[in-house]
Formats: sequence, C-alpha cells, structure tokens
Amino acid sequence: MLFFFALGLLASVATAQPSPDVQAKISQAIQDAIDSPTSNPNYASFVNPFIGTDNEGDVCPGASVPFGMAKFSTDMTGYAPAGYITDPNEQIKGFSPLHDMALGSYGNFEIMPLLCPDGFDTCITHFAKRLRHRKNNTDVASPGYFSLTLDNDLQMEATATRRAGLERFTFPAGSKPYFVIDMAGDNAGTFAGGFMDIEPENGRIKIGGHFGPSFGPSRFSYQVFACYDVLDGGRQKLDEYGIWTADDFGLDAKGLGQTHLNLSVNLIGGPIYQSGALFSFADDPESLTFRVGVSFKSADQACANAEEEVGDATFDEVLGNAVDLWNERLKKVEIDIPNTPQNITEMLYSSLYRASLTPNNATGETQGAFADTSAFYFDSLYCSWDTFRTFFPLMSLHSPVEYAQIVDAYIDGWRKLGWMPECSSGDNIVAHFALAYHDQAKDLGIDLEEMFSALLADGDLNPPEWNTLGRQVNVYKQYGYVPFAVLDTMSTGRQTREASRTLEYAFEDFAIRQVAKLLNKTDEEDRYFNRSLFYRNVWDPTVVSDGFQGFMQKRFMNGSFAFTDPINCSPNNVGSRSCSLEQDNVNGFYESSSWEYSWFAPHDTAHLVELMGGNSTFIDRLHHFFDAGYYLAGNEPSFQTPIGYHYADQPALSVDEVRKVVFQNFGITAAGLPGNDDQAAMASLLTFHLLGLYPVPSTTELLILSPFVPKYTIHNAYLNVSTTVTVVNYSRDSVQEIIPPGTPAYVANVTVNGAPTESRCHFDFYETFKVGGDVVITLTADKDSANSCAGSLPASLSTGGFDELR
Repeated sequence: MLFFFALGLLASVATAQPSPDVQAKISQAIQDAIDSPTSNPNYASFVNPFIGTDNEGDVCPGASVPFGMAKFSTDMTGYAPAGYITDPNEQIKGFSPLHDMALGSYGNFEIMPLLCPDGFDTCITHFAKRLRHRKNNTDVASPGYFSLTLDNDLQMEATATRRAGLERFTFPAGSKPYFVIDMAGDNAGTFAGGFMDIEPENGRIKIGGHFGPSFGPSRFSYQVFACYDVLDGGRQKLDEYGIWTADDFGLDAKGLGQTHLNLSVNLIGGPIYQSGALFSFADDPESLTFRVGVSFKSADQACANAEEEVGDATFDEVLGNAVDLWNERLKKVEIDIPNTPQNITEMLYSSLYRASLTPNNATGETQGAFADTSAFYFDSLYCSWDTFRTFFPLMSLHSPVEYAQIVDAYIDGWRKLGWMPECSSGDNIVAHFALAYHDQAKDLGIDLEEMFSALLADGDLNPPEWNTLGRQVNVYKQYGYVPFAVLDTMSTGRQTREASRTLEYAFEDFAIRQVAKLLNKTDEEDRYFNRSLFYRNVWDPTVVSDGFQGFMQKRFMNGSFAFTDPINCSPNNVGSRSCSLEQDNVNGFYESSSWEYSWFAPHDTAHLVELMGGNSTFIDRLHHFFDAGYYLAGNEPSFQTPIGYHYADQPALSVDEVRKVVFQNFGITAAGLPGNDDQAAMASLLTFHLLGLYPVPSTTELLILSPFVPKYTIHNAYLNVSTTVTVVNYSRDSVQEIIPPGTPAYVANVTVNGAPTESRCHFDFYETFKVGGDVVITLTADKDSANSCAGSLPASLSTGGFDELR
C-alpha cells in the first residue's frame, strides 16, 4: 500500500528506539563471518528485525518462526498497526501473541506486568491508566526473539513456535509480580463478545472471543482463542487471582477469587467493556515464564498447540529451535560475505527474513467457510496487488513447497467461495507458480486443471460483490475496459480506480493466457491473449503533461475519455485528494497517478514504447519521471519502472537508476524502508535489486541488472539444485548511489554454464535457477559499450514474446 512522502530515512534516526546493542551485535556477527569464514554461518545473526518499524514501514519485529501464526510483540499507542513502533513518545499497552505486518494487526489478549505495592485491589487495570513508557534504548529483537523493558524496570521477553511460544518477565528484586490479561482488547477495538476461565489448580487461563478486522470490510469477523499456562511446570506458584472490569466512566471493579467471565457485544456501541484476569505470584520471584498457545478454533486447541509445540521446553530451547528454523530459511541464499559490504549483507538477510514472516501459516486453524478444510490455509494473504510482483517470484526461486501450499490456499478460496481471494492480481500469483513448476505441480499437491478452473472463474464469472473476490468482469468484457460511471445491474463494488483496474485486469488476463497456453487450451489462450491487450483501451493519446503526450485515462461508457491530470495523486500533487479506496477517489487510479500507471503493461512494454513515441522519447520520459519526482519507491506500480530502460535497449541506465532507488530509499535503520513493507513487497523488491535481477510476473523471464554482491548461490532443496551467480570485475566502489566513472558496474556479457546468453538483458528461470549450475555476469566500466542488450530485448506480446513456454 502507498504512503506518500515517506522517504525521510534519516530524519527518524534520532528518535529510533531499539537498543544500540542490536546493531552492534549484527555488525560484530558479520565481521566475525568475514574474519573467520565458515560454510555454515549463523545467518540469523545478520538480521535486523527493526528495519521498517519507523517511517510507517509497519513491520512487526516480534518473536516468530517462518510463516508463524504466532508473533509475540508489544502493542503501543499511536499509529501502530503492526503493534510495535519506535517512537519513544508512544506508550506500551501490553504484550500479545498475535500480530501482523502492514495494515492488519491483532493485539488480542494482551498481558501487562504490574507493580501493585498496596495489593490486589489497588492494581491499575484500566487500559489507558496502566499505559507505560519504555526505557530508552532497551528494545531488542532477533529472529525468534523479542524484548522490551518498561520504565519501571519490568522486562518482557518472548520466543515463539508456529502457534505458541514462551513469555518471560523479569521484575525488580523484592517486588511482588502482578499481571493483568485482557479478554476484550485488540488493537482495533472490535470486541464482539467472549469468555475467560481461570483454572487456578493447574495455573491455566483460557480466553476466547469474536473480533472484527482492523483493515478491510468491517462486516467480516473472526474468532480467536488463547491459553496461558502460568505455573512453568510447577516452578511458579499463584497467590491471588480473580477478574476485573473497567470503563471510562468510573467502573473499576475486581473480583478476588472469581474465575469466569462471559460477556456479549455491546449492541448500542461505545467503548468496549474492559475486562480480564488479574493475578499475582507467591514468594516474590524475580523471573517468571508463561507458556502461551493461540488458536482460531477453540481454547482447548490453543492449549493443545502449546502442549504440542512447546511442551516442557525451556525458553532457551524454544529460542534455539526458532533460530534453527530461521537459518534453514535464510541459507537458501548464500553470499560471499567477506567481499560484500556489511550494510548490503544486513539489508539482504533482513529482507529475506521479512519475506518469510508472512503470510501466516494457519493450517489446521480454520473457521467459517474454511472450517476443517483439508487444504493448506494461510491467514493474512494481505493484498495480492502488493505481492504478485516480487514476493512470490522470489519464493519461486528457492521455496516451491511453501509456494505450493499458498497456491493451494488460493485455490481453496475458489473451492469454498467460488472465486480466489483477490484484492486484485491473485491470478498472477497462481499463474507464476504454474509457469515455474508445472512439471512438479502434481507432486507438490497442485492440480493444474483445477487451478485453471479457478482462473476461469476469476476471469469470466462476475461475483455479486467484487471488492474482495473476483473482478467486475461483466462490464470489463462488455466495453473492453472498466468504464467510469458505469451502469452495472449485476454486481456491487466500489466504483473507483477504473483506469488502473483495467490495466490490472488486462495483466491478470495475460496470466490466464499463460496457463491456457501451458495446458494447450487454445480457445482460451486466444481469448485471453486478446483481452490482455485491453490495457490499450485506456490509453488517451491526446493528453499532454510536462511536454509528454499520451497517458492512461479512465473512460465513460460512450467511449469518451474522462480527463484526469496525470500528476494527480503523484508525490507532487496529493493535498486533500482521495487516492486510495475512498469512495470519492475520482482520479481513476489506485494509490497512484497516471504518470505512474502509464508504464504498467509488464507483458507488452514494447507497445508502450511505441505509444510513447519510440525509444528516444521513452528514455526521455523515463528520465523526466524520476527527475520530476513522480516515482515513488514505496508504491508497487513503480517497482518495474527503474528497469524500463531495458525495453528501450539501454540497460546501463537501468543499472544507474536501481542504484539510486536502493540508496535513496532503503537502509539498515528502523526507518530503512520507503513506507509500508506490504507483506514484504519492499523486502522482496530490495532482495531482487541486491541480487541484480528483476522478475516479470506470470512468466519465467528474469531481467538482468548489476548485482550488489560479488557472488551468491540460491539453493532449491526441493529440486536438489543450486545456482551460483559469479560477478566478474565486481567492485565495492560501485555499490553506492552514484557509480563513479571508471568503475565496473555495467553488464558486458553473461554466460550460463559456460555458454553465452542470447541477450545480456534477460535470461530464463528454466535455463538458470530451475536446473542449477553457474551463471557468470561480467561487468565493465565502459558504460557506453554496455548500454545495449546485444541481443533480444525483454519479451513483449506485440513483438512475439511469450510465444513459447518452457
């Protein structure tokens, strides 16, 4: 998702909250790997989970395992959709086991340690009154671990498994530990009824409730449960226990010895009815450990998850297992650490880490239409619009098993609901998998014929409500575009974003065409080939902006264009204008400008070059796009634009622009992202930039750039292949925003397993990462000699591209 004017990467550093020890330990770990190279480094030690926790990056730094459903972190006041933010002015609300990246957070069932020197009845339980600041520079996180110390010296720590974890609390010596647990609180304030049971004899607290979403349609709801085991296998002893309730108007009641709460939703609205458990421990222990399980099915299932995944393991044992899981993920990409700049190593592995945090694997925890499904189930698929470009193509390089599981979840949406979960562009995600792994699909649990049926449902069947499922295909097929102010008698949805939806629908049609071609469905292949060219129907050749002619525009039903100034909703022209999902967004584009979206036809960019006046004008227009400030690194439609120079046969200019993109927008501080990470859309984009590649979604084509590392190997354990990319003439001096003259940085030639590639601008997944072997990219300082593809340009439909699939 787009956040405008979020490029101040250095401005927030002074207020960044994480402990300086975090960066010091990462730097030392990388230095140790340089000084004492090993074949099995601790990649997890190179990760900075705090990158993206400032500057509205909305990254959750909490304790998690790869794709874990449980993510333990603090919840904070202010704008904190991922629970945690760095701003030291904000306060801690509590510590909870469920969080998410980007715009959707949970924050259910917070626990807060308290000091109540005058006893049980004096404990402050009210949400707002118990808020506390943290001690400056004490926040610590690493893969599988999170810690924060409150300003009263109470330390909170956590480590995690997939659906459970351990919380550890350290109190000042001589103080009596008290805890409050919320039954009704969540970050979005959506409680709709629930229960809590305290079982003092075995030290177990069960909680469950119904809640609404923090982002998305408000009519949806979910149930969630937690199980707190607070005796640490008998090593801790409860003293007082009971329940509490509070509100903003004087209610502050506590029931010592009471063990049950059962509250319904407040039907007349207002603040939620605050309630929960309050308990203390005997013998004034300084450190206490709680086992916590979560479930979307039942409280008993939450307890079973904790028993199965944590059992009697100690905090250090659970943490050690989490670190092992993270190293298994991170070692899929192995780089030449001694010869790579340290900041690049940290950015790369931190990005790979975030690219495995979500979506959350909630298999076995289904509810609603998906209850007890036999398919894999992933919660928080977020928005396919954000992730189809780079997140899933990155996964295709090294993780076909996990990719297949997520594809199964997409297809299961069609099985259960009639369409795949959308938010636009889900078709591109499943199609990309099919193109890359059609030979292995059956063994990976994917039926390609079933997938194609799901794709056709998205492409041909109009859902009654198309905001969240499918597309508004009835009018799109009728007119060849999504008209502005259209009469639609068959379905409902937010009638906005007509131009950008047309462009996105056309690219989804290309994805369906690709799978149709793969499966030899010739009629559908031809039909969707033609529909994939519908993007041309919103090109208005008469519109002029900044001296450049021709822009994407929305159109009326009668075919006339509805003018939108191309600079509207660009970083240079937002103001009070609605540019996102608002119903008064009349711009015609989603979170973007016509200047930005007019580059979007990844399957047919060669025709865009023609529409814009040929190579020379296309290049001038690209230069102006960046120089005038219309480009926004934090917005997904801009992802491929810096590599647009490839399509005009000037790839050296793409290398220059990508260097600028990286060093102007990304870094290793908490503010090191150019806005919302969007379920690792930014992380995966940065990963591709650093590796010197860019994927064309729904194809197997990879565009070649200049790597920021001298050598790397991508391991695909499922295929049992490894692909090593070696960069000849690599220079660390080139790894900066402006490449110094005379520095090798531009691609002179490329070989794959000893054979020169047909072009130095692109190669194919099937020639490289699918089969393994050696790729050699030779760089030169002679920019002019490297400023052509020396062969074919990247593929486009209009020039016969994508005619043969591998």
